[in-house]
Amino acid sequence: MYVFFVSGIFMSLFIAALLFSKRSKALNDKILGSWMFVIALHLSGFYINQESYWLLFPHLIGVTAPLPLLHGPLLYLYTLYSLRGDKKIRYVDYLHFIPAVISYLYMSNFFFFYSEEQKLSVDNGEINDFNLFSEVLLVMILLSGISYAILAYRLTIKHKIILENRYSFREGVSLRWLRISIVGIGLVFCLAILIFIFKNDFELVLPFNSEYVFYTIMILFIFYFGYYGIRHENIFAVNSSNIPTSTDNFREKYRNSGLSYDQSIALHNKLISYMLEYKPFLNPRLTLSDLSKMLGCSPNQLSQVINQHSVVNFHDFINKYRVEEFIERAQNNKGFKLLSIAMESGFNSKSSFNTIFKKHTGLTPSGFLKGVDS
Repeated sequence: MYVFFVSGIFMSLFIAALLFSKRSKALNDKILGSWMFVIALHLSGFYINQESYWLLFPHLIGVTAPLPLLHGPLLYLYTLYSLRGDKKIRYVDYLHFIPAVISYLYMSNFFFFYSEEQKLSVDNGEINDFNLFSEVLLVMILLSGISYAILAYRLTIKHKIILENRYSFREGVSLRWLRISIVGIGLVFCLAILIFIFKNDFELVLPFNSEYVFYTIMILFIFYFGYYGIRHENIFAVNSSNIPTSTDNFREKYRNSGLSYDQSIALHNKLISYMLEYKPFLNPRLTLSDLSKMLGCSPNQLSQVINQHSVVNFHDFINKYRVEEFIERAQNNKGFKLLSIAMESGFNSKSSFNTIFKKHTGLTPSGFLKGVDS
């Protein structure tokens, strides 16, 4: 079992080294690399404790205790800066590390002024100087993990809305893996809270070592998150401040867009004519910025007219034309494979084609065409 933990320590250090050695590393790579290093330290502390190495190195007792307070902030900051184009962390974001700093400051007396014998006595529960602090620290860690998981997940949902207003495709821009990771981390902290409550309030004796479960999940998380984190490129960071997230606040969102209502109507008419005549949707990698350049307007203005007058986001607007193009081509080329026709209509994968087609028509492509032919 301990071989598994040692492999987790080395894997987290290896992933951190890979991230820091990337040629074109972004800020989110540096944050993830730092997080992996923190996880390595955290796992090392657990391993040293389980192997009773505190007896050989008592001055190391408690060194890693506040480290779990860093997991939540680092998860949140990694998510935040994966969705932004910043080169440096904003000063305000350093405030997320204050609880960990305060915890270390509180323990400084223990680190520097307790003897080896006193530290061992504290670790064995013979001296209760830090019993209350340990309980408070555990509660802080659990609440921090849950809170930051919720905040990080909300960021990904907001960003999903932004992407749908900017891109006509999802391959390469989807952060589904990140949302899955965040949900998984949140569930682990929820489980930890339940175990904490049952053990302390109901004095429940578990038939297994809960620490092994949590640390095993952490190691599995290292493999999953590290793999996708290394692959993830920060090339789709967008500024969310100009993108509306609902159809109820257009007037407020676009007050400073520079378009009057009549101008927005005129631009929308121009957009529809351009879509029908030039069919830019046939480009499977079409973006809001690309189309705005073709129309001679700003991306924000184009987003405005699509949201206001078509009452859909950019992603659905473009793919509606692709679906219609596919139906027309499929009816005129019945001998061709549906996937080939879909690719010619602007789709770039079978899965996205099937999903989008069913969303717009309520049927699968083959089912829809059978209904048309019957």
